[in-house]
Amino acid sequence: MKVGFIGAGKAGCSLGRYFAVKGSVAELFVTGYYSLIEEEARWAAEFTQSMYFQSPDEVVLSSDAIILSTPDGAVSDVWDALDKRYVTGKIICHLSGSLSSDVFSGIGDCGAYPISIHPMFAFSNKESVYEQLQNVSFTLEGHEHAVSVWKNIFTKLGNPVALIEASVKGKYHAAASVLSNHVIAVLATGYELLLECGFSETEARFFSRTLVRDNVKHVIADGVVDALTGPIERADAGTVEKHLSVLSEEQRKLYQACGNRLLDIAREKNPDRNYGELQELLKT
Repeated sequence: MKVGFIGAGKAGCSLGRYFAVKGSVAELFVTGYYSLIEEEARWAAEFTQSMYFQSPDEVVLSSDAIILSTPDGAVSDVWDALDKRYVTGKIICHLSGSLSSDVFSGIGDCGAYPISIHPMFAFSNKESVYEQLQNVSFTLEGHEHAVSVWKNIFTKLGNPVALIEASVKGKYHAAASVLSNHVIAVLATGYELLLECGFSETEARFFSRTLVRDNVKHVIADGVVDALTGPIERADAGTVEKHLSVLSEEQRKLYQACGNRLLDIAREKNPDRNYGELQELLKT
């Protein structure tokens, strides 16, 4: 299958390079790129050893599957602008985690097959993160034919695939954002507290690296209930009260919000333990 990209951002470039390097095992070949920023499309084409296209319709004509690797807000506009005479029989894709394949309005009347393909991965750059994609899971949602084709491709590439319904895309993306971006907010608060204790920013990350890394590994391996430790799990109200007394108002709100969720997990882990005093302390 020949796949072309409209949009040359981090996700599109990384995925294209991944396909260019590994795609032959799935009979997948990158045709090339179009972008409103010509320089970016030319760079992406060189990066993937493919073609630079001068218009979106050229991508469609040269490809069996077209990936709209644009910002979420541009997906429907790009789709609407395509010449619908050329899309018949094509698989039309986007990479948004929050949008469903329904964003391609009227696509059924065009004889094309819509799909949303979302890698559960944070693309930090264009140049090197494609090397990590072999370990990434992908979620697929869309037309039965398109889903079947792409599920087969990712399976051959060695990537785990999950199928989801259009109705849960918003909740799915919220989950991905919490697991990725919101974790950074919690870490930032922890590092901030270490800075207030006299650590430099570099020292804060360095000295806590094993604590952070091993905890995440434990959660992934064994689940949140088994991984939970600390004063809330132990029902150590004295320690929690001391924590709350030294935090700023903003830090305290985050501690209490997270603490209440941890309290639910602690009760699941230790159903016979009394957490009443902690519940009072953690009231927001």
